[in-house]
Amino acid sequence: MDFKTLILQFLNTNDSTINVVNQEQITVMELLFKGGIMMIPILVLFVITIYILIEKILIINRESKSPKGFTDEIISRVKNDDINGAILVCNDTNNPVSRMILKGLNKLNTSLKNIESSIENVGKIEIYNLEKNLNLLATISGAAPMIGFLGTVTGMIQAFISIAEEEGAVSPKLLSSGIYEAMLTTAAGLFVGIVAYLSYNYLVSRVEKLIHKMEYTTIEFIETLQNRK
Repeated sequence: MDFKTLILQFLNTNDSTINVVNQEQITVMELLFKGGIMMIPILVLFVITIYILIEKILIINRESKSPKGFTDEIISRVKNDDINGAILVCNDTNNPVSRMILKGLNKLNTSLKNIESSIENVGKIEIYNLEKNLNLLATISGAAPMIGFLGTVTGMIQAFISIAEEEGAVSPKLLSSGIYEAMLTTAAGLFVGIVAYLSYNYLVSRVEKLIHKMEYTTIEFIETLQNRK
């Protein structure tokens, strides 16, 4: 057999293999359905993760918006005793910083300690609203892989039951199909867990940045009131 004949046989064999692979290709949706009942809670957790991620990004982007020079204008008006003007600026700016300062401006007739307490109480509420549902993302990042592992274990049990009930020689196709269907839940659970984990850390960093801005602005505001009094 010459070299040319060998090459032709090799190409024909590869063509046959490619045709078999193409015929046996499985879509993503088919894979999801083959994962079993444990794919349902994993899919639900994925939808919740995406919903929280989008919702929190929209909220953080909205709450982070502040007119240029907002803090400087408030400080300047307070120093010039233009309290009504400062209140109007806060009312026109709807974000956590403006709401905290507005609370302090409305308490100017009281002691500095009461002003600080009022601002701190508003700040706690704002931080709670910013961090709301973030713990759920952290929970999903740990729960999704565990559910995936549980689905793999139950799937392997079912596969071995099918093998035990098979009479005669066990078909390699039966064995391999049972195993890969069981492993699908692990892959899906890990994917959802990774997405939830990355989303959680991203949102936490954004929230911490906004909280730092809130703290810096309120500290500067309190110091201005101290010098004024």
